[in-house]
Amino acid sequence: MDFPVPDTKIIEASEEDMKDAVSEACALLDAGEVVALPTETVYGLAADATNPLAAAKVFEAKQRPSFDPLLVHIGSRADLGKVAKVPDEICEVVAGLADAFWPGPLTLILPKQDVIPDIVTSGLSTVGVRQSGNAIFRAINKKLGKPIAAPSANRFGRISPTSARAVEKELGGRIPLIVNGGACSEGLESTIISIEPRQGKKPIFRLHRAGPITKEMLQKFGKVEKPKPLVVEGNPSTTHLTVAPGTLASHYAPATPLRIVENPEDFTPQPGKRYALLCYKGGEDDPFVRRHQWEFVEALSPGTGKLSEAAVRLFYAMRLLDEAGVDEIIVEPVSEKGLGLAIMDRLRRAAHKDP
Repeated sequence: MDFPVPDTKIIEASEEDMKDAVSEACALLDAGEVVALPTETVYGLAADATNPLAAAKVFEAKQRPSFDPLLVHIGSRADLGKVAKVPDEICEVVAGLADAFWPGPLTLILPKQDVIPDIVTSGLSTVGVRQSGNAIFRAINKKLGKPIAAPSANRFGRISPTSARAVEKELGGRIPLIVNGGACSEGLESTIISIEPRQGKKPIFRLHRAGPITKEMLQKFGKVEKPKPLVVEGNPSTTHLTVAPGTLASHYAPATPLRIVENPEDFTPQPGKRYALLCYKGGEDDPFVRRHQWEFVEALSPGTGKLSEAAVRLFYAMRLLDEAGVDEIIVEPVSEKGLGLAIMDRLRRAAHKDP
């Protein structure tokens, strides 16, 4: 497809420029255009979630398959009922989760209202909803007065962008505007859950995508389990259907092949190949660092080994090594406790090769 956008404009959204940035973004969104906006997780490619033509532009700009639904953002908790139906049996737990984690990086999958067109939900009867914790995004959401569909602002399957510069590299010339709100504070996409009530017991949370709201945090409110296979009535072929974005086997992938190596001694370099290392803490004494004369080494949490820092730096570091011109990126795994579960989820999808 040809995108008639000769130049993608980037505007700053600093404190003094906030009003103008919000107004310009809302004008485009209200006209059915797409705009890249900062969130606390990653930059999102935003569109009016009630406008099917605007949603189609999101799919086109990202080269996103129609079977991968878009998440919907609301400006305030009062707007939840406008986009989703909250069944009586989970009303109390939804309120508790919203009290604890909204605004913030938790997406709830709920039955959708008719105002959300089928293109947004890929024909499913459910919609993923959250309230962003980013002040710029929330200001635009509220001024627009409509829900906003906003998947990550990158080409489908590629590394998610955590800066305006990364968005420009991915979608420059495909979209009219990028609102620069600085680096994202979380660095990983939102946690996505659906809720199953249980009589007299805590509900079951189906964890469709791990994220900044960790399994341990959710366990205070319910029992966290893996999602069930998606089956759509009347559709015997559900191979590609997904109830939530970012859950395909191959996703978040750099153009450079990426491989997770469990132990340093498991890595044997091939003659003539150039390797980069994505490690956890790094340092001269790190067994992974000492294993090979790497072309480039990038640590997720240099020296300290903090999962929160590793989460924020993950996509930035992956993109940096992807642009380094090596033949393969070797990755040291991190502990799958807390945020480590979400980090390893992204790394496994980045390393996955479709058959």
